[in-house]
Amino acid sequence: MIWFLKLHLMVPKELNLFIILKVGAMIRSVFAVLCFLLLLIGPQAFDILPGGSLNHQEITEQAILNATVQACRSRALTEGTNFNFPAQPFTAQGVAAACGASQSSKAFHQAITSIKRRNIRVDIRYLFKASFHFDDEEFVQGRRIITEGLVAVKADNRMGNYETARQKLGEIMHPLQDFYSHSNWVELGNTLPNSNLIKTEASIGNIADESRVTCRNCVGDDCTNNILEDVIAGQILTSGYFGLVPVVSTKPPGKCSHGGSFDRTSKIEPTGGINKDSFQSSHGHLHTKAANLAVAATSQLLDDIRLAAGDLPFLQMVGISRGSSKALCFVTDTSKSMSDDIAVVKTVTSTIIDIEAGTENEPSVYILIPFSDPGFGPVIRTTDATLFKDIVNHLTTNGGGDDEEMSLSGLQLALTSAPFNSEIFLFTDAPAKDKDLKNTVIALIERTKTVVNFMITDSVVTNRRRRRRNSNQMQTRLISESDAQLYRDLAQASGGQAIEVTKAELPVAAATIVQSVSSMVTLLQASRNPGQTDSFTFIVDETVINPTIYITGRSITFTLTSPTGVTQQSTDSTGSLITSSETVGNFITVRLQKQVGNWAIRMVSNKPYTLRVVGESSVDFLFDFVEPSQGPFGGFDALDTRPRAGFNGSLLVTISGSDSAAVTEVALVESTKGSEETVGVVVPQGSGDFLVQVDVMPTVEFVVRVKGRVQGSATDFQRQSPTNFRASNLTLSADPDSILVAGTMTSVPFTVASTRSDENITIRATNSRSLDSTFPSVLLVESGNSTNGTVTLLAPLSIPSGSDVILTIVAETPDGSDTNYIVLRFSIVNSINDFTQPECQLVSMQSSCAENCSLSVWAASIRVTDGDSGAGVQRVSLIQGTGVFNTNLEAGNQNVTLVSYVASCCAPVMQLLVVDRVGNVGTCQFTARVSGSGMASMSFFLCLIMMGFGQLLLSEFMN
Repeated sequence: MIWFLKLHLMVPKELNLFIILKVGAMIRSVFAVLCFLLLLIGPQAFDILPGGSLNHQEITEQAILNATVQACRSRALTEGTNFNFPAQPFTAQGVAAACGASQSSKAFHQAITSIKRRNIRVDIRYLFKASFHFDDEEFVQGRRIITEGLVAVKADNRMGNYETARQKLGEIMHPLQDFYSHSNWVELGNTLPNSNLIKTEASIGNIADESRVTCRNCVGDDCTNNILEDVIAGQILTSGYFGLVPVVSTKPPGKCSHGGSFDRTSKIEPTGGINKDSFQSSHGHLHTKAANLAVAATSQLLDDIRLAAGDLPFLQMVGISRGSSKALCFVTDTSKSMSDDIAVVKTVTSTIIDIEAGTENEPSVYILIPFSDPGFGPVIRTTDATLFKDIVNHLTTNGGGDDEEMSLSGLQLALTSAPFNSEIFLFTDAPAKDKDLKNTVIALIERTKTVVNFMITDSVVTNRRRRRRNSNQMQTRLISESDAQLYRDLAQASGGQAIEVTKAELPVAAATIVQSVSSMVTLLQASRNPGQTDSFTFIVDETVINPTIYITGRSITFTLTSPTGVTQQSTDSTGSLITSSETVGNFITVRLQKQVGNWAIRMVSNKPYTLRVVGESSVDFLFDFVEPSQGPFGGFDALDTRPRAGFNGSLLVTISGSDSAAVTEVALVESTKGSEETVGVVVPQGSGDFLVQVDVMPTVEFVVRVKGRVQGSATDFQRQSPTNFRASNLTLSADPDSILVAGTMTSVPFTVASTRSDENITIRATNSRSLDSTFPSVLLVESGNSTNGTVTLLAPLSIPSGSDVILTIVAETPDGSDTNYIVLRFSIVNSINDFTQPECQLVSMQSSCAENCSLSVWAASIRVTDGDSGAGVQRVSLIQGTGVFNTNLEAGNQNVTLVSYVASCCAPVMQLLVVDRVGNVGTCQFTARVSGSGMASMSFFLCLIMMGFGQLLLSEFMN
């Protein structure tokens, strides 16, 4: 039925007149619409293969774009607003704009990229696991991977853990798409997806017995008719066997092979293969049909997830939000001395919400994490601005009798809770008690590419003393230089600022938070420790507005040079380049007059400083460090760790905010002591991706700088990662199942390798939910070899299904000079025995519909239940119909929902969407009883429903 979805995406909105058909004219109108649709699309409804083979990335992106358009359209219908379809072929930028989410286009790109790369990873990490590819007739096992993963995705969405949902979604998309290429579903003549692949207990077809002969030898390279006729006639489902080593092949006699030069089973009789991976494959003549079915099946999977979650949560999962894609995230010390600071947090929160609510800069999510000692958390996360404002306004101070607080524990929670590419603000007047988490926090900063800003009051440098009350005695203590340096190091690693001010100065310094929720991009990021005189350049392109310089440090002067050669010193208040400048504590804000072109800034100071140049722009970039696959099919796998120092390396770069931007240069730039650059070779990969190959990864801290040009622009753009990165001589790897079953001990094996001399490597494993865990504290790693270790995790049964846990494993050399990490996400799922959809029972219907439908109404009473052993009904919604709709729980039975519905006879059809608590989705349709020609029309429509097309017609066209 997905072909109707595709048709609808291509239909002008005028065709929605279909929804107001009069009963007596329904047959004529239905036929007219169907005929017109078929004329629109012709015989190639999913023909998105103009000249080459379609791969997993393209299939996945096309399906996500289709599903996102559907969700945005559905939301617009619910809100009673217009929706204009984006131009075809769909692009991420076009779809984001159509959804009214241009400000979140980077998050949309990020979500699509995350899903695609998890899809690709299956071919790299699970190449020889037949069930992940539906090879070797492992249909039952392959379907289990999809359905168990689907349960986790739906649970993650219910809990708002969208990044975890994306990762599992990409993984299950791969076998779903492979089914159509690796099985004989297409050869059996099927033109619609096998919808039972996403249903746990339904039959997926008549699977061939192990002894059933399915193929004959190909004739030379011609494998067109190598599947036996009786297999086709009997609709027997089979797939090809695959193996790299023929002498250990598990291919039974008479079975089909996958085919291709790497498949050694294809040399064993029956020779040849049946895969349709590309036009050059054994059954390449069917590649287009298989690829189109894969797009349709992936769209069907996404639609099931959308119906289970609802339009808004689904859109959040794919990174679409009406306002800014950024979170407003505060981590705040709540000890007694922080009352003044918390007042500032309240003021800033109110200001942002009052100014930005309903605008394109409104944060997509609000996060608050309190900490003191010994407690920290919980994570307070909401999309409700009014609720968040109320929570912050009720924040109080207490405890904190000693001098140190659990600031890094609170920050760790924020880094594992906020969306990627977020900006976090931590308020404290105390040193960190949990300094041992420094490397864990840096690992999470690097993995999430999050900017962390520290608002530090009463440090040594501010020359103000902080006061704490303990046992009615006043104690006085300064945050020492070394304590403050920890915060500076973390800020510098993330590309943020460590702003050190007095409590009186904090309100002025915190004003920068208001600007942070807009679409800021980094044009330049650098630091110097120790301080030194140095010159830096950056580019302001046409898309940038409000260029701003942020500096932290003391005793600093600087000179700006504009693209036209005009200069202005920091001490000059009358120049034309600086529109405003403000200094508070160690924090300097400089706002520039916009001039397009190359700028320069010369910094003069012998004290440490940081320099960051930002502006507002939709054009930005995403990237991952990747490594080439060692398997036969090539490809690149995104790293969950640091890249290897001193060896060649690769990055995959994607431009967001423009469909026409091209990358011209990517460089790894030393960020703390000098300006050495390692320039990579840029190789376009298509679909907006660029592979960057670097001869030698730097051994010092670096940032990633990207230059390029938007088509039609006269000026290059320059963007830089705010996050600093490091390479390592240590290597960590792990490949666990990403699902934790609550109440069951889970083992996570990992491996540590080193190019250094033999030494004892310190291991630290922490998780975001403080689950019971064990791990080896030290591993002996010999030079050039690897050593295995295991982390165990136990999630209690009390944790709700869909909760996620982030495990960070850090390895550190004895002298502390080198560290590496791996960050792993898990979805916690409780055991589920409910795989059936909820049901509807018509209790009563009252109808007196006459030929003049406007003079009469009809009413229905419906009983919705999830069965005696079901998880229970979570949501009942009206997805088709214009009548009055009400729901109530049945008295004495909380597992039954009663629905009442009253509508005009001019709207004789209603449809309910019913979702249970574990994400099983059901739909129910009811039609008013009519007479005469109207009854004939209703009978025709019911026939469509019985044929399997009515449900989608109702949901997609009648709305």
